[in-house]
Amino acid sequence: MIPKILFTLCLMLCQSNFALGKDAHRITPPFSSIIANTIPLPEEVNQPYLWIKNRQLSNGLVESAEGSNFVSLYDNALAAIVYTLHDDRESTEKILDYFDNRLETEFIEFGGGFYQFRRGDGSQTQRKWIGDNAWLLIAINYYSERFSSGKYDTMALAIENWLRAQQDEDGGLWGGVQANGKRIHKITEGIITAYNAIPGYDDFHRGILTYLEKNRWDKKESLFLAWPENPKYQYAMDLHSLGSLIYPTLSNDLLPKANMYGTKQMSSVNGQQINGYCFDEDKDVIWLEGTAQMALAFRQSGMEEEGRQLIQEIKKTLIFSKDDNTVAGVPYSVNQGTNYGTSKLWEHADKAAAISSSAWYVFALKNFNPFILSEQKNVPAQDKFWLH
Repeated sequence: MIPKILFTLCLMLCQSNFALGKDAHRITPPFSSIIANTIPLPEEVNQPYLWIKNRQLSNGLVESAEGSNFVSLYDNALAAIVYTLHDDRESTEKILDYFDNRLETEFIEFGGGFYQFRRGDGSQTQRKWIGDNAWLLIAINYYSERFSSGKYDTMALAIENWLRAQQDEDGGLWGGVQANGKRIHKITEGIITAYNAIPGYDDFHRGILTYLEKNRWDKKESLFLAWPENPKYQYAMDLHSLGSLIYPTLSNDLLPKANMYGTKQMSSVNGQQINGYCFDEDKDVIWLEGTAQMALAFRQSGMEEEGRQLIQEIKKTLIFSKDDNTVAGVPYSVNQGTNYGTSKLWEHADKAAAISSSAWYVFALKNFNPFILSEQKNVPAQDKFWLH
């Protein structure tokens, strides 16, 4: 954990550089051109968008599932991106303002990083995870580009500083800090998300690619490794979908091999049989957030039929809101089972619409890759280890 005084000095330096126009690595393509290139399906996208909009609480936070009184930093970042995609600046700012107003008291005061989880009233647990903070940075970058605003530049630079500070000598990123103060081990998903969230390409990004090549890449199978120490769970489904979206030249290697997680399960809500993907090779549950990620990854890679088929499967799982029966969201899973590894999913993961699944469903419907703003990093050919 970075001492408060050092973190504050680092933040002040970054703010000064930004004001002097020296922060060249933040140059990004026009957001309008990204929106113009999305290809919406004929299906109605208002239902999941309005369901997500209805989840916003009076304090600006978005609850992770209807009536849950549970808030995730990741889910709020996804919701902010969805709102931005719909030009809903007011709703986006309510989320970003909440965290911006706590930059000093929550982020800087305790060494950097926003907390991963909290209750609806804002009271939080003490775990800080790099993946969720990276997603918040992605959301801020989208807001800033879409609305041509520097309102959250200070917060963006603070998150970037903290993410960079998690880099180890081997190039990998520590996962953050547990509630008990212990450092979280290096997790592939969070590392590649942070790689994308921080714009440009410099030694930070080069170090990550070096780490991935040496420690998290199965050269024989051309796959990312999630848990190399445990052969039963060395692969994870989201490293196929997210890996393809962050590193598009890997799509032909990653996407077809995701079949190892394919399964059919009965919906706990309506009894329909659904086709989709599990978290891992257990194949005991359909993970709808991940299935929506795969639908988008297929569409982004030109496999339109495969993407549309998955979207139709997800559509079967929509749950109408108890507060407004004209809007509906997607549950986290189709049925009860285990999460990645052997841990059980939480109660009602299969029976309550969730922000994460609903947001990725919106991205899939709109064929919008949330990583595209910082996708073009001009990576030198010699650093693209997957091409060697």
